[in-house]
Amino acid sequence: MQPATGGAFDDQPSGALPSPILRPAAADATTTAATGDLRHLPGSRGLRRAQLALFGAGLATFLLLYSTQAMLPALSASLRLTPAQASLTVSAAAIGLALAVIPVSALSERFGRTAVMTASVFTAAGIALVLPFAPDLTTLTVLRALQGIALAGLPATAMAYLAEEVHPTALASAMGLYVAGNSIGGMSGRLVSGVVAGAYGWRWGLASVAVLSLLCAIAFRVLIPRARHFRPGPISPSALLRTVTSHLRNPLLGRLFALGLLFMTVFGAVYTVMGYRLVGAPFGLSQSLASSIFAVYVVGTFASAASARVTGRFGRRGTLYLAIGTTSAGLLLTLPDSLPLALVGLVLITAGFFTGHCVASASVGRTATHGRAQASALYLAAYYLGNSLGGTLGADAYHSAGWNGTVLVALTAMALAVAITLYGTVHARATAGSRIVAAAR
Repeated sequence: MQPATGGAFDDQPSGALPSPILRPAAADATTTAATGDLRHLPGSRGLRRAQLALFGAGLATFLLLYSTQAMLPALSASLRLTPAQASLTVSAAAIGLALAVIPVSALSERFGRTAVMTASVFTAAGIALVLPFAPDLTTLTVLRALQGIALAGLPATAMAYLAEEVHPTALASAMGLYVAGNSIGGMSGRLVSGVVAGAYGWRWGLASVAVLSLLCAIAFRVLIPRARHFRPGPISPSALLRTVTSHLRNPLLGRLFALGLLFMTVFGAVYTVMGYRLVGAPFGLSQSLASSIFAVYVVGTFASAASARVTGRFGRRGTLYLAIGTTSAGLLLTLPDSLPLALVGLVLITAGFFTGHCVASASVGRTATHGRAQASALYLAAYYLGNSLGGTLGADAYHSAGWNGTVLVALTAMALAVAITLYGTVHARATAGSRIVAAAR
């Protein structure tokens, strides 16, 4: 594994500023319950409850966030929408989450992690219960945007809760189960809504997701242990703005945010449009059968788990190039009108996306010298804006130029990712050379 300050994006971080909403780091990992550290230890009942609760929260988040993506063809047929119009129901939720993730997650510093997560998941599930009754696209899109804003209280807050309440020796496994909930939720939300929509219509598809997400919300509230290490503190908007601004001025973080956006642009474009391609000529699959391709999403779980080992072998730069190459190869494989090739291509795209996302997101945490919660929130904002951008541009391109147009949008995003990574590589080597010369003097 490369050191935290080296690699493809080795810039000097921006000057350290005190975080406006983060307290000092928790007790050292060597402390135990006997010495006053009451965080949940491996194998403890509290840890199991926290893991299951946040697994349910992650499941609910991604059940809801992508609930309309698999049923877009059914939505288009029912409401007489173009692919670009229907894709707004996906983009609106992603934009809402992206814009709200920083301010909403900051509220947890004042009102508590558990309170914000509970309000977030139940509000989002409540909106989900109303979605099936939306009379038109405008109403549906507005409700989806509000749902995205509600969901913004979960991602960053859940990670902060785990960091505070779980002992460092158990943190990796707890975080892994939370991420697994995200992955499974993303897959099952698309599968359930798509299959039910194919059999009974899009309104019933949304209703099925609403019921599942409400059950997950209830399970979260019942299981989540009381926070024992949280201490409320004031929220300073001016200090928060200074921290966010300093991150945005950091060239290294800026490149990492851009990479997250670009990888998600590809993912959003492909998964938004693939359903339309499979139900249309020459494939002609049913809505339910076309939705089953989202089972490929499970590849992301394995790719995420393997990314650390790959990075340890090839370094962050090598792993990013590998992720970009894998994603691009998958895009090219989907071009022929061949269902087997399309499925293999989708597997490669998914594996490449998750690998690139894992490297970029992990590098943000290593790079930020202050305000790590805000740095992570900015990455998430760029990530979900990329999802919205990819869905919209990919659907527009498909409407005007077919699947080849969507692939062109995605390959353009990967070309930009290559340019950013190459720049980081050249800059890192130039910086290393300057340090060697300076040391020799």
